Amino acid sequence: MKQSKVLNVAINNITMMELLQKLEYGGVVFTPNVNHIMQLQKKQQFYSVYQKADYIVCDSKIVLYASHFLNNPVKEKIAGSDLFPAFCNYYRHNENIKIFLLGSQSEVVKTAQRKINARIGRNIVVAAHSPSFGFEKNEQECEEIINLINASEATVLAIGVGAPKQEIWIAKYKQQLKKIKIFLAIGATIDFEAGYVKRSPRWMSEVGLEWLYRLISEPKRLWKRYVFDAIPFLLLILQQRLNLYSNPWSDAPQGDIDNWKKKTLSKIFQIRDQITSSNEDLQMTPEKEAALQEHIQAIAKILYEDAPVEETTTLAEIEQTVQKQIQKYVIPEVEVLLAKSS
Repeated sequence: MKQSKVLNVAINNITMMELLQKLEYGGVVFTPNVNHIMQLQKKQQFYSVYQKADYIVCDSKIVLYASHFLNNPVKEKIAGSDLFPAFCNYYRHNENIKIFLLGSQSEVVKTAQRKINARIGRNIVVAAHSPSFGFEKNEQECEEIINLINASEATVLAIGVGAPKQEIWIAKYKQQLKKIKIFLAIGATIDFEAGYVKRSPRWMSEVGLEWLYRLISEPKRLWKRYVFDAIPFLLLILQQRLNLYSNPWSDAPQGDIDNWKKKTLSKIFQIRDQITSSNEDLQMTPEKEAALQEHIQAIAKILYEDAPVEETTTLAEIEQTVQKQIQKYVIPEVEVLLAKSS
């Protein structure tokens, strides 16, 4: 998947529709805006958590404009507040998609649940919960929330408690949410869905002025964010354009397992490319390419879950194990699929 680098954030260069299709197979979605990106310059934990996301998409027209200025343009803005209603609509007939809403005030999140379900025509939001202020620091409350989510039979967690709180919470508790396949960090979207906070007019959003509308609507809460983020962001973008920017966390350890996953997926797609390029008689179409990519992603996910990983396991041992699995499972599966589609 192509990426566009904006400072130290690698944004997936995909469209809304491409993302919606890919989410059928699960994944963690973060939506960086200018505030996120500036926090990623200062908070190493937040940066480390960001490296674990499956999809990082552009939440801001300002960030999109920055990508164009850097000559590596993002295809389109995919704000969390646009993605979530589009996600609900796209999967409205998929009974396997069951959403747990986490965030906002109790009355607000319940209203959002009711309105979303009425709009979609089924109870796609199966449960909703408003955590207390500072809940992320209370281990007992977090355990109670985990139990609520697991008991709800939800397969999607949409959490809107602000950044970096929501992203860090997902990373910390993801493994305990066994039934959740899709994680969406959606910020203020719950308030928008409930109708308690109005979004900017579409024309303002389209030209990159949504920040101004929100600033006028909530000046006390947002003025510092926009004043103290905007100017430093623009200066850093100029530095990147002049090749003077350096990632403050470039020397920070990213974690062997995460690196292994990225390397493995890269290797799998290399194999795909080798197979397709070596078969001159194979006439690839966009449909065949999409089917092949989905098939490989499903195989990759199985590899990640089945690979033996213990505390004493080294990265070299993991890579060796996965190489054997690739030779045993991936190559034959891909060759069979290509043979069927040719």
